[in-house]
Amino acid sequence: MSWFSTILGTNPIEAIGKAGDALFTSDEERKQLDNDLTEIKQKPMLMQALANTMAAQHRSVFVAGARPFLMWVCGFGFLFAFLINPILQWIWPDAGTPELPLEVMMELTLAMLGLAGLRTVEKIKGVAK
Repeated sequence: MSWFSTILGTNPIEAIGKAGDALFTSDEERKQLDNDLTEIKQKPMLMQALANTMAAQHRSVFVAGARPFLMWVCGFGFLFAFLINPILQWIWPDAGTPELPLEVMMELTLAMLGLAGLRTVEKIKGVAK
C-alpha cells in the first residue's frame, strides 16, 4: 500500500473523494454559485447608481447639469416627434407637418449614452476623479 500512496501522494480514499467532489456539484453549491453570480452582476448597477448620486450632488452646474439637460432636451424632442406631432397631425391635417431632425437627435442621444457608459467604466476602474 505504501507504493500506491507514494504514487497518489496522499491517502487513496481521500484522493478519490476529492476527484469525485471535483466532478460533481451539489445543489447547495449550485445555488451558492448562482447567488454569487447574481451578486456580481448587480455590482455595475450599484456602481452606476453611486456615480449618478455623486454627480448629482456636485456643486458645479457643468458636472451636475449639462448631461441631464441634454438628455431632457432629447427626451422632449422624442416626445414631440412620436407623441405630440402625430396627435397634432391627426387633429389638424391641413396645418402640415414640420420637418424634425430625428437623425441628429438620435445621434446626440446615442453619443451621450455612449459617453455615460465610458464614464461609468472609468469610475468603476478608478481612473476618473
